[in-house]
Amino acid sequence: MPRVVVDPLTRIEGHLRIEAEVDGGVITDAWSSATMWRGIETILKGRDPRDAWYFTQRICGVCTTVHALASVRAVENALEIEPPLNAQLIRNLIGLSQYVQDHVVHFYHLHALDWVDIVSALDADPAATAELASSISDYPRSSPGHFAAVATRLTDFVSKGQLGPFTNGYWGHPAYSLPPEANLMAVSHYLDALEFQRDYIKIHAILGGKNPHLQSYLVGGTSATIDLNSQNAINTNTLVELRGLLKKGLEFVQQAYIPDLLAVAPFYLEWAGIGGGLGNFMSFGDFPLGAANPSKDPDNLFLERGVILGKDLSTVHPLDPFKIEEYVAHSWYDYEGGDGTSKAPFDGETSPNYTGPDPPYENLNTDEKYSWLKSPRYDDTPVEVGPLARMLVAFGSGNQKVVDAVSFVLETLGVGPEVLFSTLGRTAARGVEALVLAQQALDVLDQFQTNIAGGDTRTHNGERWEPNSWPEEAQGFGMHEAPRGSLSHWVTIKDEAIDQYQIVVPSTWNAGPRDGNGNRGAYESALLDTPIANPEQPLEILRTVHSFDPCMACAAHVVDKDGNPVVEVKVL
Repeated sequence: MPRVVVDPLTRIEGHLRIEAEVDGGVITDAWSSATMWRGIETILKGRDPRDAWYFTQRICGVCTTVHALASVRAVENALEIEPPLNAQLIRNLIGLSQYVQDHVVHFYHLHALDWVDIVSALDADPAATAELASSISDYPRSSPGHFAAVATRLTDFVSKGQLGPFTNGYWGHPAYSLPPEANLMAVSHYLDALEFQRDYIKIHAILGGKNPHLQSYLVGGTSATIDLNSQNAINTNTLVELRGLLKKGLEFVQQAYIPDLLAVAPFYLEWAGIGGGLGNFMSFGDFPLGAANPSKDPDNLFLERGVILGKDLSTVHPLDPFKIEEYVAHSWYDYEGGDGTSKAPFDGETSPNYTGPDPPYENLNTDEKYSWLKSPRYDDTPVEVGPLARMLVAFGSGNQKVVDAVSFVLETLGVGPEVLFSTLGRTAARGVEALVLAQQALDVLDQFQTNIAGGDTRTHNGERWEPNSWPEEAQGFGMHEAPRGSLSHWVTIKDEAIDQYQIVVPSTWNAGPRDGNGNRGAYESALLDTPIANPEQPLEILRTVHSFDPCMACAAHVVDKDGNPVVEVKVL
């Protein structure tokens, strides 16, 4: 049976290979392979657990602060340390702004070009584009002159034979459906989003010292200090600047992101029936409403924790972290006890054993081991994590802000909740989440200011900071809903040092290979029954895989020694 190989799958973070069997114009089977390994867990052994967050941030150049937060939560859980409320609120502001920036980047720069035909935009009438843009939103950059300038800029790219960031697209592919004016509007907002996200993420520089790889995390709280009368601390001017940036974030989501999402979706409603995948969803929940570690107080979270099985929104099952285990049956690792066994993170092993072909990974044997990712399972069940999972769990739990936002999108499109279980639903859920969390960020800032006004300026709890106050051995886990999904860090501390450290990341849940029972992961399942118009240009594969926002770690493109992009699509 013909097999399509996309390697590397571009516009992601890291190295991902997708193989798919195609029969009769549809995908009948698929395999997801991560072709890169770094071994942070091994690097951490023997180190001071208070320093783990600093190392784990280096797992990725995009998902930085999320690993720092999960790490400090894990150590705090192990040592029974509760950060002050101000520290929790600062962490929430960092996390919420990470979501908004990350989701905007994903929609416009990593996923939009799967739906937007850049070359078609050259045929657009700027005046008609302005009329379209003004009909869906009050976004300020919507004049005919503005769109004419964007068209000129794009034409200049093309005339020089250099499409820059738009190189290697499948332009003119029959699966593109947007009219030229909608394409030009989307290109314009693509460029605007570059400016927006650069300015918006100043929030991380204010609260964390810099971005990426924030510097202000501490076990027990944060090194950021509060003094309204000091220029060297969070002061009145800081709070005003934060509010201005958060408002700009909400405005961009309301005026550009959501209107664009609702404008594009009607042209691709057939994708509401494609890419549904497993039908099982998991969310750790996040954004504590108080000071307690969410590992200990899962009921006091803005986004709810839970599991949905079999697409049944009527029942959100409680989540037990100790039901998480990982297989390596098709992963390039070894387990004591054999590959057919699964291990909980506290008992996990990171013992690499590469048995595949030499890079560039030609001729993978997908019947055996074919990925550097393990296969996480919840209660021995494959689940999807990420924005769709979070919004479904929150929707099913009756979170009113989420229910209102999801209902608005569904009513605008004239569809029912069943369309959420799809590639289109996954993309829409990310936009809904960006809106809800941009609003929540302003509420958190209000709470932060109110707490400070009440006289509380504490940002760190020094209790149990010194190792001589620790038990001889302790275990803890830190859970965080990163933008891409459920993230957990698991630490065992022994004799004042890290004895064991395991990290289960969102893209491992979604992109992992088959488990010891032969069950597919989320990517592999979602690709089944996807139509393929042209196997030489598998745009449809990109649409579904990109809807998860893959993050395989620290590289988006591969280049040869002369700097030329290496993009390989094969039909075997």
